[in-house]
Amino acid sequence: MKRRDFLRTGAVASAGAALTLNFNGLQAALASHAVSVEKAPELVAIMGGEPEEMLDQALKELGGIGKFVKQGQKVVIKPNIGWDRTPELAGNTNPKLISSLVKKCLEAGAQKVTVFDHTCDNWQKCYASSGIESAVKAAGGTIVPANDERYYSSEITLPSGVTLKKAKIHEAMIDADIWFNVPILKNHGGAKLSCAMKNYMGIVWDRRIFHQNDLQQCIADICTWTKKPVLNIVDAYRIMHQNGPQGKSAADVATVKSLIASTDIVAADTAALRFFNQVKKLDIEAVGHIGKGESLKLGTTDLDKIGIKRVKL
Repeated sequence: MKRRDFLRTGAVASAGAALTLNFNGLQAALASHAVSVEKAPELVAIMGGEPEEMLDQALKELGGIGKFVKQGQKVVIKPNIGWDRTPELAGNTNPKLISSLVKKCLEAGAQKVTVFDHTCDNWQKCYASSGIESAVKAAGGTIVPANDERYYSSEITLPSGVTLKKAKIHEAMIDADIWFNVPILKNHGGAKLSCAMKNYMGIVWDRRIFHQNDLQQCIADICTWTKKPVLNIVDAYRIMHQNGPQGKSAADVATVKSLIASTDIVAADTAALRFFNQVKKLDIEAVGHIGKGESLKLGTTDLDKIGIKRVKL
């Protein structure tokens, strides 16, 4: 086994913008020690493929879909579907990635695969424009609404929360045996970066408390819920580098064909931020929920402490 999978240099340009990103940027951003043959990596970074290909490779490196999904389980996949935007505008998770994950879960023996998000724009338009509704149905999954409080009958407590102490969670999450957290990587006006930790806000009914109090702390707090995702899969096929979270035009988007996957949500967001910084600089201190998540023992920001596998397709 080679000591590392080095990423060859290549350039990708954003639609309508003169941004470029070297494949070596991910290598530099995620420098770490070698991963031993005997131990699976704790974080995988894939670059240069289509969403389905990168998911295939990431799961292979992590031990296969069977490591996460067992026969007869009820599975939830939680993407970002918050905005009435087409896939090319990078406001939502790539529908090809979601379709592929639904299929893999069912092939692994899942009893049911449910997909939802508490959208910001009209939920029907978001589900349709994003391409996720049709992708989920075609793959054999079930997509459900999240626009009404009746879907949030269960209130969970957050004993470790600093500011947020309780929240109403979507019933699909409560009923699920396991769930996958599948955000898109993008700029966010309030949280500064929208990624794996921020994606939790789409499982909650009342999000006003987040914005009325310490948004960064509340994001970290909701991630202390004991039902953790079995895997965080960051869609960075296209990233919105400005004017997030909904974007204005194709000029806000860079196509970088990447994917990051980890069971450690803090490490996933840290790696995604480092990668984002190859396009637009953003200090980790500005994305306060990442450090607050580490303080709450949700994971590590020290990527040198974990095994990272980088693959260029």
